[in-house]
Amino acid sequence: MLDVRRMQVLRAVISSGSITAAARNLGYTPSAISQQLSTLEREAGVELLERVGRGVRPTPAGSLLSEHAETLSTQLAKAEAALTELKEGRTGRLAIRYFATAGASLVPLAVAALRRDFPGVRLDLKLVEPDDSMPEIESGKADVAMIVLPSSTPRIKGVEYVHLLDDPYRAILPKNHRLARKRVLDLGELAEDPWVGVDGLPGACRDILLDACGAAGFAPNHVVESEDYQTAQGFVAAGLGVALIPELGLGAPHPGVAIRKVRRPDPVRSIHAAVAAHAREHPAVRRFLLAIREGAGQVSGTGRVGTKTG
Repeated sequence: MLDVRRMQVLRAVISSGSITAAARNLGYTPSAISQQLSTLEREAGVELLERVGRGVRPTPAGSLLSEHAETLSTQLAKAEAALTELKEGRTGRLAIRYFATAGASLVPLAVAALRRDFPGVRLDLKLVEPDDSMPEIESGKADVAMIVLPSSTPRIKGVEYVHLLDDPYRAILPKNHRLARKRVLDLGELAEDPWVGVDGLPGACRDILLDACGAAGFAPNHVVESEDYQTAQGFVAAGLGVALIPELGLGAPHPGVAIRKVRRPDPVRSIHAAVAAHAREHPAVRRFLLAIREGAGQVSGTGRVGTKTG
């Protein structure tokens, strides 16, 4: 196989017209250049240079390899430039996993910032359930995942967890509910009410809700289940029961419900970004996380955006 570096030496000799001049330009000794050319001729199986007076000129085979050496040099320069772009985070692919309410409220602002500051980075965005993205982070298939992370959840070695915001749950009551006039409810006051379930699948969000009710001394009696937060508000407005919905999931509040803070306890979703080990220092990832945290500061406590469960 032909050696690219020796082909570049050949090109330098042909361009300068002599081995001595090429050696001076490349910073080598003439004997080192001659050895490189001899090895290249053995690799090629044909004579590449012929002497003309005190200089040399290429044979047809030498001219051919010199032309290809020039093409290879151009391609190598492009490859080095592309590699630099990739290492500096200006190109490449960023795989982001998010759940619905984070996608509605946090991810768009961060994606817009990435498009502006890293236009050459291709984004792979996928909506998943809050508990379904960690296998992709562990395996390296995804770079960043938005997750709900209770304090009791074991941390995975090598994964960076960046806290974004705490998303408090709110009590959703029918407008004519006996407690609708109160500004803040004790969670235990809802123990005897029928409940609209909003997090039917096992996972962190459902555990937060059930643990809070358990701490208040009761298990909620779910009479109907909803697949999304907006529909759950409709069920509550129809008088089917009460519900707990995280603030980011409230979206446009239904006109038939009353939204109240709860205490004793006050359940909260702790939303984090999980960053894969290979992506922790990637400049585009750091920019994305900064934009996410800036967005979290804008939406935290607003009680808007997001309608899907999770």
